[in-house]
Amino acid sequence: MTTDTVISTRDLTKRFQTKGKAVDAVRDLNIEVERGELVAFLGPNGAGKTTSLRMLTTLIPPTSGTATVVGHDIATAQSAVRASIGYVGQGSSGSPAQRVRDELVSQGRFYGMSRAASAERAEELITSLDITPFAAQQVQHLSGGQKRRVDIAIGLMNAPPLLFLDEPSTGLDPQSRANLWQHILDLRAEHGTTVFLTTHYLEEADRYAERVMVMDSGQVIADDTAPALKATLAGDAVTIRVADVAQSEAAAVVVGQSLQAEVTAADDGTLTAAVRDGARLLPVALGRLAAENVAVAAATCVPPTLDDVFLALTGRTLREADAPETETAAAAQGGPR
Repeated sequence: MTTDTVISTRDLTKRFQTKGKAVDAVRDLNIEVERGELVAFLGPNGAGKTTSLRMLTTLIPPTSGTATVVGHDIATAQSAVRASIGYVGQGSSGSPAQRVRDELVSQGRFYGMSRAASAERAEELITSLDITPFAAQQVQHLSGGQKRRVDIAIGLMNAPPLLFLDEPSTGLDPQSRANLWQHILDLRAEHGTTVFLTTHYLEEADRYAERVMVMDSGQVIADDTAPALKATLAGDAVTIRVADVAQSEAAAVVVGQSLQAEVTAADDGTLTAAVRDGARLLPVALGRLAAENVAVAAATCVPPTLDDVFLALTGRTLREADAPETETAAAAQGGPR
C-alpha cells in the first residue's frame, strides 16, 4: 500500500451462518482506492456492497482477509479508522429525541471539535443541505427525506478525508440531490476528500464517479472508468429501420459488414446492433445501404449506459437483478447487503 492509498483490501471475506448453512456475502474482495478518488460501487441488492462498507467502516468484522483504511487496520485500529472517516449508512443515524441542530453539534463534539467549531460546521451543513426549515425540530418528527439529509450532515460533520456513502440520495428530492452532490464536489475540491459510495442512481455514478466497481454475488466483476466500461463491454445501440421490409435480410448483411457487428432483424424491418464507436460507423452503414438502393426510414445511435454494462457482464440489467427476490438473498445473509 502506498501513502496515497486510502483503502486497501486483501481477500476480504464475510461469511454468515443461516439455518446451518454458510453464505458468503463478500468473497475475496481485493480493491485499492487512491487519495482523492470518487468511486461508485454498483450492484443489485444482495450483491455484498453494504456488507463491504460495513466491514471497511469497522461496523462488522470480516470472516477472513485484511484491510487498511486511511492507513489503519480495520481489525486492530478500529478507533483510528472511525476517527478518520465519515459514514452515511442506509438507516437513520440521528437521536430521535434530539433537535437537529443540537444533534449535529453533539456529533462534532464526539469527533473532538470545540463547541464553537461544531456550531459553525453545523450551520454550514444546515445551509448547504437545505436543513434550515426543520433545524429546530426533533429528529423523530422529520419525514424520511428530511432524516436522510440529517444523516448526510452527520457523516460530513468532521470534514473527513474519506467519506463512505451508502445509497446517499435515496429518498431525496431532485433539488436536495443536487445540493448533496454539490457539497460532495466542494469537499473534494477544497479538501481532496476521497468518496466511496454505493448508489442505485446510475446516472449519478456515470456523471460523477472517476471509477466504477461492479459487484455481483459477493465479488467485484468489473473495475474501470465509466466510459471505458461502456466502450469495452456494452457499445452504442445502433438502430436502422428500412423502408421496404422485403429488403431487411439483405440490408442486415450490409449493415453487419459496415458495423463489423452482429445484426438482429425484426419483422418490421428494424435492424439493431451493439457497436463500439457506433456514431462513426453508422454513417458508413447508411452510405452502403444507399449504394445498394436500400431506402432507410429511420436511424438512431444511442450511447450505452451503465445498466447496459451490467447486462453485458451478467446477462441481466441492474434493475432486473434488483428484483424483490434479491431481498430474500440479503435476508439469508443475516441482513447486511
